[in-house]
Amino acid sequence: MSRSGIEILDPRRDPEPAEWSAFRLAAGGHPPWDYGLLGRESQHAPFPTMLAVATVGGRLAGVMAASVVRLPLGARLLEVHNPWLSGVPGWLFADDVDRPIRQRLLRRMERALCRFAGPLCAGLLYRYLSGEDLPLVSGFGRLTRESVGVAVLDNTFSTVDDWNSSLARSRRHSVRGQRRKVERDPDLVVRFGPARDDLDGSELADLVNRHRARLGKPRFDSRGPVSGDYLHELVRRDDVLTLTYHDCRGRLLAFADLLDHPELPVYQHWAGLHRDEGGRAHLYFDSYARLIGHVVGTHRKRFSAGRGMLELKSSLGFTPQRRWIAAVPRPVAG
Repeated sequence: MSRSGIEILDPRRDPEPAEWSAFRLAAGGHPPWDYGLLGRESQHAPFPTMLAVATVGGRLAGVMAASVVRLPLGARLLEVHNPWLSGVPGWLFADDVDRPIRQRLLRRMERALCRFAGPLCAGLLYRYLSGEDLPLVSGFGRLTRESVGVAVLDNTFSTVDDWNSSLARSRRHSVRGQRRKVERDPDLVVRFGPARDDLDGSELADLVNRHRARLGKPRFDSRGPVSGDYLHELVRRDDVLTLTYHDCRGRLLAFADLLDHPELPVYQHWAGLHRDEGGRAHLYFDSYARLIGHVVGTHRKRFSAGRGMLELKSSLGFTPQRRWIAAVPRPVAG
């Protein structure tokens, strides 16, 4: 391996590396890998995200994102993930960096992050690993177990109606019926598109956080509430499409956002008012039809609906894909 180095960056404070934007796009990074968004997210998070940046031959070759989580008695744990990008690993590599070099760089980034986190660092926890990713971080003294899977749709459709027709009869009829309800509702205003500068991030965040609180926080989820600041910047991007449902008085009833990507767009956030608050029960399935419409219309190969609720998502044509976590104790990482 050519001359290489590892640097730890704090995106809240440290300037963006000159190569970052081009590297992110070439490495296939989704919008949350934007350096400014990483800093914005970390600034409001309960635990900051640090970046281990690897260079080879003076060129940016890989990056790992890790949240520095505080544990009881002052201990710390490094959670390797991009906090608001579920289902994909917390690293990016240049396309020409082969697997043996990726593994060596990952080991070096582990050690650098552990040194940064200090002597009370307990180790690292990798989230959202596919079967292909797992061998890169597994080995002697490293613990792995299966976690909640992710739902992915293979796009073999010419139209949204083709997708709808592929579903089982009961789901096919229910989706069609709910789409008709949306189309015929005179008190509903639906907008869907990129770079939504008409939206207030604080209003979106309030809806997301109340929605998450109603469902209950998942076990072992160290993330705090999503910030309005983060969503305000996110929905203004050209590579993020936001779907909104307002009533005729301008009240936001529900929204969804799609992280666009040439290979694997991701359904990121969904949030809606409860029925008791004036929400509409049929909007969730309508959102899938509209997001899949973009996926089909732009000829994307696949579409991820994220983790969890796999039985429901399977009824919408998505295939569950297994995911693992890997724990690396500090002595092993060192």
